[in-house]
Amino acid sequence: MNTTFYTGLCLIALSIFAACTSGNVSSDQEDEKRTVPYITIETVDTILYTDYVADIQAVRNVEVRSKVQGFLDKIYVDEGALVQAGQLLFKINDDEQRADVSKAQALLNNATADAKTVALELERVKTLVKKNIITKTDLDVAEAQLNAAKARVEEARSDLQRAGTQLAYTYIKAPFTGRIDRIPLKVGSLLNEGALLTSVSDLNEVYAYFNISETEYLQNIARKSAENSILSKEVKLTLADGQHYPHKGKIELAESEFQEETGTISLRARFANPDRILKHGATGKIQLPTNITGSIIVPQKSVFEIQDRAYVYVLDTASHVKMTNIELGTRFGHFYLIRSGLTAGQKIVYEGTQSLTDGSAIEPKAVSLDSLLHNPNQGLK
Repeated sequence: MNTTFYTGLCLIALSIFAACTSGNVSSDQEDEKRTVPYITIETVDTILYTDYVADIQAVRNVEVRSKVQGFLDKIYVDEGALVQAGQLLFKINDDEQRADVSKAQALLNNATADAKTVALELERVKTLVKKNIITKTDLDVAEAQLNAAKARVEEARSDLQRAGTQLAYTYIKAPFTGRIDRIPLKVGSLLNEGALLTSVSDLNEVYAYFNISETEYLQNIARKSAENSILSKEVKLTLADGQHYPHKGKIELAESEFQEETGTISLRARFANPDRILKHGATGKIQLPTNITGSIIVPQKSVFEIQDRAYVYVLDTASHVKMTNIELGTRFGHFYLIRSGLTAGQKIVYEGTQSLTDGSAIEPKAVSLDSLLHNPNQGLK
């Protein structure tokens, strides 16, 4: 009786354990076969954009400095003001310069008067020589004295011009139409020669400077025809807040040699700036276009590396993944060009490769490659 009772209990326990074990296996299988996004490989014709950090500078940006020493008497503009070419910006005390001008003018008057006296004396000597009252040597001396007097006149005139220039330097004017930067000094400040007063920026146009490698230079400029070179293409600019600048720019060469330290060469893109959105010293990203024709590309998220070799997971017909070695080409934005290892029509895992192993079973979920190519977050067309 007891034996039968215990046997029944054991059978019930075994049934419960088997049911639980079966449930866990089923649950584990469900966990293993998780949903994974994939894309179908295809050849594409598109434009890929590569981002480069850019330093934005005004086409014209000039530091306004004092050319003479003195006290700052007046400031005629405010910080950030728009000024016109030739507009008066600052006035330096000019008492010393005016005194120098008066002194130089007096010296010029004296030299001019002396020259006239010597000229009259020369005429008198000429008359005496004609009458043979004095010798021709006296005439030569008189002519030399006149030449010396004329030289003193020219020297005095030059001193007056120099003094006038120094006086003019006390009136500091805008070199061109632009916007005033910060004014660090105040009225009454003692200025040394060369003291920085402010800077003026012409923001009608700006340059965006960026660097490319020697390889990129050869691929995009040196080995390209004039119509296919990046110098013939318009480029986009992304601002620091991620917004796209509404105007496109034109690339120009900025340097003629590579930097030894970095192996790069500097380019610049010129952008119109009618709304004054861009400021001198701002930053952004240049988006450099490259035409891709009949090529296979894969997202960066799909690629993983093991011992310096690149792989992707390819899906078979039974929705199992197979680790496949590929050869990467140039990287553009968030995509790689593929040189070998993949063919059109194959399906590869789009993202989540770090949690997969070779042979894993998945629940595939299709993602359109075209939607990724035209997604602004991917940095493409």
